[in-house]
Parts: sequence; C-alpha cells; structure tokens
Amino acid sequence: MRIYVYAIAKDEEPFAARWMASMAEADGVYVLDTGSADGTAAALEALGAHVTVERIVPWRFDVARNRSMDLAPDDADILVCTDLDEVLCPGWRAALEAAWRPGCTTARYEYVWSFQPDGSDGVKFLYEKVHRPGVCRWVYPVHEVLRYETEPVYCFVPGMRLEHHPDGTKSRGEYLGLLQLSAAENPEDDRCRHYLGREYMFRGRWGEAVETLRGHLAMPSATWAPERAASMRYIARCLEHLDRRDEAELWLLRAVFEAPEQREPLMDLARLMAAQGRWAECERYCRRALDITRRDMNYTTEPEAWGAAPWELLSRACAEQGYDEWAANCARKARELRPDAPLPGKQMGNIGN
Repeated sequence: MRIYVYAIAKDEEPFAARWMASMAEADGVYVLDTGSADGTAAALEALGAHVTVERIVPWRFDVARNRSMDLAPDDADILVCTDLDEVLCPGWRAALEAAWRPGCTTARYEYVWSFQPDGSDGVKFLYEKVHRPGVCRWVYPVHEVLRYETEPVYCFVPGMRLEHHPDGTKSRGEYLGLLQLSAAENPEDDRCRHYLGREYMFRGRWGEAVETLRGHLAMPSATWAPERAASMRYIARCLEHLDRRDEAELWLLRAVFEAPEQREPLMDLARLMAAQGRWAECERYCRRALDITRRDMNYTTEPEAWGAAPWELLSRACAEQGYDEWAANCARKARELRPDAPLPGKQMGNIGN
C-alpha cells in the first residue's frame, strides 16, 4: 500500500523538522509552498520532502489544497492531508493500514484542535482529511472540505491521532473576507452561513453575527442539531454583549431543546443564571449538564463543559444557597479534575463567559 502526505505551507520553517518527523511513516511527502519569505522550502527539501513553490492569486485555500493534492504520485493508494502546524502521533500508518478496507474512500480519526493549559486535550473531534485519490476535490475558499463525486465510504481508525499545535503569531485577518466570499459563492450552503456568523461573533460584530446566524437557522438545509444549537448559543452570546439577557436566555433554552445530548447549552445557561444571581437555576442547569456523560466527537463541543468548570460552578451555586457540604463535595470533585481548582466559597470561580 502506497501512502503519501500532501500539504500547503507558507513561512513555517520553525515547524518543518517536527512535522517531517511525524510524517516519516509515509512513502513520500509533497508540499506546495505558496510563497514563503523564510527558509521553509529549503528546510523541507533538506529533510526529504518534495517541494513545489507556487503563488496562488487570488488566495483561497481550496485551490491551494487541490494543487498540492495533484503533486502526489499517480501510484498512491491513500493520500493524507495535514498542515505544518499539525503532528501525527507515532504508529499512525500501521493503524491506518489495519483499519482501511476495500471500497473505503475516507478515514476518520481523532483530531485534537487545542490543548488545555495543563496539557490535556481541549477541543477535539473526528477528522477526515485522509482519502483515496481521484474521488474528491477541495471546495470553499476557507474552512475548506472535501467534496466527493459519489457518496463517501468511511472507516474509523482507532489509534490514529492528529494534534494541532498552532503558531499563535499568525494572523487570521484574511478569514472574514474569505468567509464572505464563500457565503456569496454558495448562498444555499448552511455551513458557509454558520461559519460566517461565528466569525462576526469572534470579531465583536454582534448585530451582524445575530442576523447571519438567524439566517443560518432559517435555511432548509440547516438540519444538523449540534451546529444549529451552536448557532443558537452564539446568538445568545451576542445578545448578552448587547445587554439583552432575557432574549439570550430564550435562545439558550432553544439550544437545549435542539441538542439535549450536549452539555454546552446547559453550561451557558448556568453561567447566565450565575451572572444574574439566580443560584437555584444555576444549580439545576449544572446538575443537568453533569448528567450528560458522553461527549460527542464534533467540533461544536467545548472542553470547559467537560472538565472541572461544571463542578466549580455547581460548588459556587451550592455555597451561595448555604449548602456548604454539597459545595465542599463539588469542589473536591473539581480538584480531582483540575488540582488548582478553587476551594468552595461564595467568591470562587469565574462565572463569566
């Protein structure tokens, strides 16, 4: 079985050695350098990568990724797409070969997008950038995905793990323009609308975020409950910033009903109740969140809802109501999950978003 890695790169010389070491189990590595001003291309070539330098004008991620995919040899059985700020954990090839089956088009595997301050996993979900050649192409100017000629056939790869260790100095300033372009090119695509609304929220453009996310929810194709609930939560977050807390509460209640298997809407409600001193309701929502014990492996989950934070906030809610023994028990549970979690008391914890 021939397995090749392909990637795009620009000004990523500090990551070259780490990335190449993690890709060493492949039969070859092919990189499209899109205009580095540092020594990225030379560093990669010195470590054994096949590098092509080519500027993509106007810039868009899908065009660049398709061009990099086309660099891989024609005898490929499987193609692996990664970025230079990512690391494949050792043993990934054996795991992939063991899981791959005749007829598969795509592998799904664990992707850790961020890490907590203590080094534990943060945001993580299933990824699917490993595929058979000739069955798909990248689409969308940003937040690009693979589009298949026929219905993809997936296999899950236990033991394959990709970790993201990003360069915090890089700007994401181009994302908004590319997301606006993506939404304009694909006006019926609910995914593009959701990502654009989320980007407006990240940039503090609250009104535009609310309008765009409400537009997402109104689209007939917007049927995936976790993403719908995420749009509702983001609307609520924007409304809080606009000092419209009553409306925010209603949107969070809608999110709970939309995705009752997720902790995140309940924890957002608990924080909103805490910010208003509604401690009995805060307690109730914390307990309901903790009753959910299975974390979905999708990108809408947030690590804060699955660590010590629910127990910390529950301890605070209990302390505020005079339930000192419960508060102490919850604080101990929080400290089991995070040793530096605060001791119980009315002033413990950060109750903001």
